[in-house]
Amino acid sequence: MAVTLKQIAELAGVSRGTVDRALYNRGRVKPEVAERIRKIADDLGYQPNRAGKALAMTHRPMKLGVIAQATETPFMHLLRSGIDDAAREVSTMGCEVLIREGIGLDVDVQLQLIDELLAEDISGLAICPADDPRIKKKINALVDAGIPVVTFNADIDDTKRMCFVGQNSELAGRTCAGLVNAITNDGGLVLPISGYHYNHSHALRIHGFCDEIKKSFPNLRTLPAVYCQDDEITTQELTEQTLRRHPDLKAIYMAAGGQAGVSRALDRMGYAGKVRVICFDLVPNNIQNLLDSRIDFLIGQDAHTQGFQPVMLLFDRVFSGKSPETRYFYTDISIKNKYNV
Repeated sequence: MAVTLKQIAELAGVSRGTVDRALYNRGRVKPEVAERIRKIADDLGYQPNRAGKALAMTHRPMKLGVIAQATETPFMHLLRSGIDDAAREVSTMGCEVLIREGIGLDVDVQLQLIDELLAEDISGLAICPADDPRIKKKINALVDAGIPVVTFNADIDDTKRMCFVGQNSELAGRTCAGLVNAITNDGGLVLPISGYHYNHSHALRIHGFCDEIKKSFPNLRTLPAVYCQDDEITTQELTEQTLRRHPDLKAIYMAAGGQAGVSRALDRMGYAGKVRVICFDLVPNNIQNLLDSRIDFLIGQDAHTQGFQPVMLLFDRVFSGKSPETRYFYTDISIKNKYNV
């Protein structure tokens, strides 16, 4: 026999209307009450009438908001394709996905984009967030107002966000430390290059890398991390500056976008093949440089899933009241060289 909203309401000690609002994000419900209701619904195996709800949504379509970095890099193009694929899929159930993009991770721009989406009456938000106290405060306010939030690609600590979709960045950094140790033989000096100060994932990649080298590989020494803003020209300039100061450089760990700048700098200064290079992202230019032996290893992180899954998780939460199975949906840490790419 099908479980009803009335049964859930009786067990939760609330009204049927409160159950409806909690399961379908129709209005304000205290977070702890909403979570209790959703747990009871899950325990009872509650299945909403999807056909009936989809019909109702044709009169008042659900709206989900997505805030991503602008598609400046090949990786972001792949991630955006995942968002677009998810948007097409949920559109068949009466859901509209409103996508906003900001250059880099500008905090003021992100706050403005959130307010724009709220004015559109969104029922959920997926965001690649800047790691800033104002963004944390905003995310918590959204959740308190009954709007679930999913972070993707970059996470943010100490918030009420529903879950995160992306790579385990600290573990990826530790993985790369082991690879650098393996290909430098007798150790030496390593340059870590990050992207943005406000990108939590970049920070974790650098932290995991440097901490693992310090702990496990005493023959390696890391220079202070430099920041390239995912820009190829900036990356090239930073690499060339470092090579002038440290002609004995053994390896470069590229934890962000703008990877082509490393290869151009090494070619231009005659260090191609002499300085070992590890980068992220299986995008065409990186793959070609890998095949040409300008990069030793590429670390994949499944960009499409990082764009696709956040939308689907939000849709399931708002449409069906379904809570995610975990707070962390980690994508693969795939290691590619020129022989297995």
